[in-house]
Amino acid sequence: MRIRPLSRRYFLRGLGLAGTTIRVGLPPLAAMFNSNGTAYAAEAAIPSRFVFWFNGNGIPEKYWVPRTTGADFEFTPCLSPLAGLRRDIHVITGLDSAAARLPGPGNSHYPSMSALVSCKTFTGRGAGGPSIDQVVAQKIGTASRFRSLQVGVSQESFGEAIQSNLSWADRDRPLPPEMLPHQMFDRLFGVKDPSWVKRQQSILDSVQDEARTVQSRLGSADKARLDEYLTSVRELEHSIASLPPEYRTLVERPAEGGDLRDWPRIAKLQSDLLVHAFASGQTRVASYMLTKCQGLSRFPWLGHTAQRHHEYTHNGADTPRGVRILRDICKWHVEEFAYLVGRLKAVPEGAGTLLDNTVLLFAHEHAEANSHKNNNLALILAGHVKGMKTGLHSHITGTLGDLYTTIADELFDANLSGFPTFERKLTDIV
Repeated sequence: MRIRPLSRRYFLRGLGLAGTTIRVGLPPLAAMFNSNGTAYAAEAAIPSRFVFWFNGNGIPEKYWVPRTTGADFEFTPCLSPLAGLRRDIHVITGLDSAAARLPGPGNSHYPSMSALVSCKTFTGRGAGGPSIDQVVAQKIGTASRFRSLQVGVSQESFGEAIQSNLSWADRDRPLPPEMLPHQMFDRLFGVKDPSWVKRQQSILDSVQDEARTVQSRLGSADKARLDEYLTSVRELEHSIASLPPEYRTLVERPAEGGDLRDWPRIAKLQSDLLVHAFASGQTRVASYMLTKCQGLSRFPWLGHTAQRHHEYTHNGADTPRGVRILRDICKWHVEEFAYLVGRLKAVPEGAGTLLDNTVLLFAHEHAEANSHKNNNLALILAGHVKGMKTGLHSHITGTLGDLYTTIADELFDANLSGFPTFERKLTDIV
């Protein structure tokens, strides 16, 4: 039987039940692409995506920054979770966050965070301008269901807007991250009735007939891919339903609920949901705030609970034991980033994978945590959009504005006149 190609419109519409808000997006299937897998069947280009990933409080350079540059760099203890993804990443050191040193209100974290996201000074209330993810979203986000998604994992009650938000629509206009996997799931897939809201039945029960109709049009490989995708949606449902009843309180009022002990579990759920959003074409841009700026989380899953993260960066950070604790914490941060990169790499899209069509940028508001350094920043790029250079550690002289302008212009054709603090395009990364 000849398999009829599925249109791009069918892909965007996904599976739905008439008269409801149920929406289960379809993953990229071979039937959607041309014979070479280089474009959709209607010759529409495969979309590129962007993720701005963040965790707060900087790094211990001794255990994070590779000692050598080039393709043969050795993975440090903090970067070791990325060893299996060497060809998919580019470790970048040396860039300067110039706007962080300009005069302004707030402690060192405040101007550093504003400079990181917008390359502008802290206003006293928030970022001085739009964040890099929103600049990219203005260019590529308008054709998707969500112009951008803001994802969060570990927030605490302590902190102001500049510490709690990674995305900024413009000066003093935060876009808060969604912290609850329940709510992120409902936002992506819709709500049908109380039995679904209470997780008493699967959202897939509502689209079984349409799923069977789609499967009847697919070849064996696509049938298996769609079945695997729908199974992963059901597994996400089960995982979210199994979260402890007090989870909402732990996220929204941590001072009352105590320390949340399962942030690694939440991080992976949020990463899985983001991959579903990308795979089904619901968004092309996301920010991912693993921890907040100047974060006060504890790490019981690592055995470090005597102090909170920000305290660890300063109290004993110049002792061998203190630096080893920071090593363990930052290694966990990188583990969660590696999980998302690996999940994107595991999803086929056309002749490649989602990762081949995604740019991820991993950043912190500081370099060395204890001294609050704003020069020689340590960042990671991942993905393979438009000839990105990967498999390298590069020490680059330049500014964050240079990096952001290069990403926006060379990888997403944004045609910026220049992000703040921009001086030159970085040929080292493209």
